[in-house]
Amino acid sequence: MAVLRLPNRLKLNRKALLALGGTLALGLAGAALYAQIEGDRGIPPIASNGDFEVSGIEVNASGENAEAARAAGWKDAQRKAWEKLWASNGLGGGTAPALDAATLDGMVSAIVVENEQVGPHRYIATLGVIFDRARTSGYLGMQGQIVHSAPLLIIPVLYQGGVASVYETRTPWQKAWAEFRTGESVIDYVRPNGSGADSLLLTEGQLSRRSRNWWRLILDEFGAADVIMPIARLERQWPGGPVRGSFTARFGPDNRFLGSFEMTAQSEDKLPGMLAQAVKRLDGLYGQALAAGRLTPDATLNMQPVIDPKLIEEALAKMGPAAAAPAAGAAPAGAPAAAATAAAPVTSVTIQFSTPDAAAVDAGLSGVRAVAGVQGAATSSIAIGGTSVMRVTYAGDLDALAAALRAQGWKVTQGAGALSIRK
Repeated sequence: MAVLRLPNRLKLNRKALLALGGTLALGLAGAALYAQIEGDRGIPPIASNGDFEVSGIEVNASGENAEAARAAGWKDAQRKAWEKLWASNGLGGGTAPALDAATLDGMVSAIVVENEQVGPHRYIATLGVIFDRARTSGYLGMQGQIVHSAPLLIIPVLYQGGVASVYETRTPWQKAWAEFRTGESVIDYVRPNGSGADSLLLTEGQLSRRSRNWWRLILDEFGAADVIMPIARLERQWPGGPVRGSFTARFGPDNRFLGSFEMTAQSEDKLPGMLAQAVKRLDGLYGQALAAGRLTPDATLNMQPVIDPKLIEEALAKMGPAAAAPAAGAAPAGAPAAAATAAAPVTSVTIQFSTPDAAAVDAGLSGVRAVAGVQGAATSSIAIGGTSVMRVTYAGDLDALAAALRAQGWKVTQGAGALSIRK
């Protein structure tokens, strides 16, 4: 510790000492605040483009050399992944149709190496195969559209060693959610990267808040309609031994329980794999809740201000009969029909729309802005190659906006306080 020594003859009055103490206190407070947001805290989530991913494919191949063995193993993984993808979609009720190697190569966009051992003539590995959605959907015979949830802010909470953390430090639980590919999920996740002020806004203490005003500020900051909280509790039996995990799916500002399960990793190096599987199971729980109608956004998060009619009458009375006359009956003769629209209550609506490229973003915005009654439309989340989100201000209710969009040629899926549109 550094010691500040003053000369014996230096005299400071009380006011000077207070000023010196205040300066030191401000400096320490600033340093403490900076310490809460500095450093590499966040893990940016990977981009999810909606491709099909099949993981956990085990291969054991041989060849004339290491490269030939790897190539044979990857081709075998593509074939096994195609069969697994066909079975997981429940198509045909039998085996997948046989496809030649060239067709499979054209359908596969990437190979993910989860674990591999390479020998001079042998290749043993666990691989993941990612199929391009556009080139694969035709072979799968997929028809129709999948209904997605409203944008949901995710707060992944980890309890370990008696400490709760979200984005204060980099954790394996945050990493597992950042690496989760959300393209095939029916949940529209809003995943913060955890850097900057995220570590101050999104903490474990946020789960116990019930103030709708505070939640609305947080959700507006990230362009979400509601919040989900996947919680993981890790208990280590002994150093280097099994790691027991308890996982819970919670939802909404009231921290509602949706489901839970337990898993065990046999050692510390198996922990990332266990967490990845836990993320997929939690995604399944949220998907089941959505299908059961339990994952609709909380209506109290979008409360409209209510004005007492008596206050309106008192204000009109003070303004005199000239101002009160229009409110007493019908609109004056010759008034445009737009006057009735202008008097309709203004509603803020979240709209999801598919954006395969940058041009689709502009097309979606311009199409919605062209709808009568729309006063403003701006993107709150852009995902090129996925689903983007816009916030729309509309003079009318949600049903009227959905009907107006259908009249413009959009296919509309209506949810609680949100719409999903597509051409």
